[in-house]
Amino acid sequence: MKKILVANRGEIALRVMKTIRKMGIKSVAVYSEADRNSPHVKFADEAVFLGNSASNESYLVIDKVIEAAKITAADGIHPGYGFLSENAEFARKVLENGLVFIGPKVHAIEVMGNKLSAKEAVKSYDIPMVPGIDEAVTDVTLAKKIAQKIGFPILIKAAAGGGGKGMRVVQTLEQLPEQMNRAISEAESAFGDGAVFIEKYVGSPRHIEIQVLADSHGNIVHLFERECSIQRRHQKVVEEAPSIVLTPAIRNAMGEAAIKVAKACDYLGVGTVEFLLDENKNFYFLEMNTRLQVEHPVTEMISGIDLVEQQIKVARGERLEFSQQDLAISGHALEVRVYAEDPMENFMPSIGVLSTYKKPVGAGIRVDDGFEEDMEVPIYYDPMLSKLISYGKNREEAIQLMIEAIELYEVEGVATTLAFGKFVCEHEAFKSGDFDTHFVKHHFSQEKMQEHKAEEQKVAAMVGLKLLLENSKNLKLPIANDSNWHKNRM
Repeated sequence: MKKILVANRGEIALRVMKTIRKMGIKSVAVYSEADRNSPHVKFADEAVFLGNSASNESYLVIDKVIEAAKITAADGIHPGYGFLSENAEFARKVLENGLVFIGPKVHAIEVMGNKLSAKEAVKSYDIPMVPGIDEAVTDVTLAKKIAQKIGFPILIKAAAGGGGKGMRVVQTLEQLPEQMNRAISEAESAFGDGAVFIEKYVGSPRHIEIQVLADSHGNIVHLFERECSIQRRHQKVVEEAPSIVLTPAIRNAMGEAAIKVAKACDYLGVGTVEFLLDENKNFYFLEMNTRLQVEHPVTEMISGIDLVEQQIKVARGERLEFSQQDLAISGHALEVRVYAEDPMENFMPSIGVLSTYKKPVGAGIRVDDGFEEDMEVPIYYDPMLSKLISYGKNREEAIQLMIEAIELYEVEGVATTLAFGKFVCEHEAFKSGDFDTHFVKHHFSQEKMQEHKAEEQKVAAMVGLKLLLENSKNLKLPIANDSNWHKNRM
């Protein structure tokens, strides 16, 4: 491939283009009206305008994206994440137009894009799954029988879902009819598919995912795990690698299970297999994401592998240059997602102009972003400004470096979640590793964050006072009678 079109925007488009340039390949950007002056557009070798700011008039219009690739003579398309990245129809049309889709096969996207078909695909591979029923349920009477069999609490989940939509925890038999109807309605609204299924609710789970990489020659490896348990409304906000709770034996078992999932759908390229880990360290298959993940940088930091580079090499038909035995974990990495949201106002989106935008720099600090100072944060897309990544020789060092990086990150003009990220990193539950997916529910509130900030301000004031008192002995003030200011003025 001599030229690749990146069918995305913002930080992920820019991040992909940096690897494309490193590989000596030309890049093509696509952009909407809102992104006309965005960094990813300036960075690319060529850029094609797609349409109006709304994504359904630009980034989500399959024919426009493919036409952009054709008129620029691009060889392949990298979808990034979000938008069309897990759209099987898009992948199919890319191939039909003689282009290379830098991602998995259409079959894998289709199978793993639905939780029920994913469970069916891996059933014969002896992979642990949460007790429940692996078929769509619409009848409340049947749902009651299933719930009584597996025991309350249960979880109703949308088959085509993600991000917590179409998901309901049900504690009692009496709650089930109403919660089931709500889940079906929400699933239909969000995904156009009201199919839901039922499984046992794991009360104190950790969310662990395994990065897999497969070539077209039958080679599959895993690049260890990411801990993604710090979530808000089922959306990840802080990720790290490796997990503090996995033993080598559990890590190996989860890695082998993830490879089996990849084999089950004849996977190609980079993908992520997600698991729940209960309080007894039993793990269960959750789903597979058939794309590059937002949190992929932490895996890159601990493995030394550029995942985008691997995606491109696999798409070119190359064999993996390493085996599982060649891979090892080195150090520890954290990622904090920085959103233009106000944590003191229930994380409401904060729209405005970045009057000040200065990124932290230094050893062990990485910032993946798509913004510059004086840019406006558009209302049309996800409000993530950047991904702030820290890397240290161990977890303690990575956490401390993250705290320092957050303090050095200057953003004015919009509210951000930087302070929330610092709150998490400084919380004893996080530092000790004693947390699960309910961290925010159990430990965070606007009042607690205000108290945290007040304590920080108090400590800063005391330090300032101490420094003032220590230096006051050396501070010399002029004596009024010795001053010749009055004479000079005359």
